[in-house]
Amino acid sequence: MDIRNAVVLVTGANRGLGRALVEAFRAAGAKKVYAAARDPATIQSQGVVPIALDVSSPDSIAVASRQYCDVNVLVNNAGITQRGQLFSDEGEHRAREEMEVNVYGPWRMTRAFAPTLEINGGGAVVNVLSVLSWLSMPASATYCMSKAAAWSLTNGLRNDLAAQGTQVTAVHVGLMDTDMTAGMDAPKVSPHDVAEQIVRAVADG
Repeated sequence: MDIRNAVVLVTGANRGLGRALVEAFRAAGAKKVYAAARDPATIQSQGVVPIALDVSSPDSIAVASRQYCDVNVLVNNAGITQRGQLFSDEGEHRAREEMEVNVYGPWRMTRAFAPTLEINGGGAVVNVLSVLSWLSMPASATYCMSKAAAWSLTNGLRNDLAAQGTQVTAVHVGLMDTDMTAGMDAPKVSPHDVAEQIVRAVADG
């Protein structure tokens, strides 16, 4: 894909990897970047189009899919972690909140924008996942569960969208230096490095 012809929509674009992604696509020469957040006033990146979008709201997604008809790269980056444990009293509630954003959010977004991607030549979907798609950590088991489900979702979307020529890419990130890992004393990768790798992967097909 020629990134210079890309019109990109990034969810969760106001901080961390989301902000790094909008800046990386801009640096790579993308034609337009929609930077989505629940509150577009929190978007600090320059040269992008801030838009209001809540991936946990089907109505919000429907409005966005009608308004932004030029998108040919969809980046499902928005995600949350509630650090739920499987046998804690609040574990099920936290798991439902994580599933709503981390699984149903990308699923709804991709379903809503798939016709637009097809009309615009196929394009690409990028789902930001985690190495925790492949293992479970007791202190955040519900988050791991949601990311495992999102990995399976991504594989299903890849199968279903292949016929319309839409590239579907999963990004399995390790420890990254963002708000989500603040306070963890361990080596962390830069979100800017991850964002640049994602842009290259999309460009390389």
